[in-house]
Amino acid sequence: MIDALLTNYEETVAVILFVIGLGTLLFQRNLIRKIIGMNIMDTGCFLFLAGMGYIEGRRAPIITDGTTDPAAFINPVPAGLVLTGIVVSVSVTAVMLALTVRLYRRYHTLDLDEIYSVSKHRLEDR
Repeated sequence: MIDALLTNYEETVAVILFVIGLGTLLFQRNLIRKIIGMNIMDTGCFLFLAGMGYIEGRRAPIITDGTTDPAAFINPVPAGLVLTGIVVSVSVTAVMLALTVRLYRRYHTLDLDEIYSVSKHRLEDR
């Protein structure tokens, strides 16, 4: 079992990163920490995709020496998915940080429990 984990170390590290990020999302109350946890989960997913797309002994699908045999190249789709995912992840992180700033300006805290209780009291006062 240990040999399998060491042989597939990219996948092992990707799963560990995903679990760390998921734990951060579930157990932290601070919004900034939740955003960081989601970014750690994203990194685990990207590492997993990149690790699955790599094949030992093959190279990027760029024809330089006249070789056109598909067996000589790696599949470019996982790399494209990773790049697209990174762009989406950065955009989502920017929106989440902007919303977090708005929440902090309104409630003067980043603790989700406090935000919920203050917003609940505000709705009851109306």
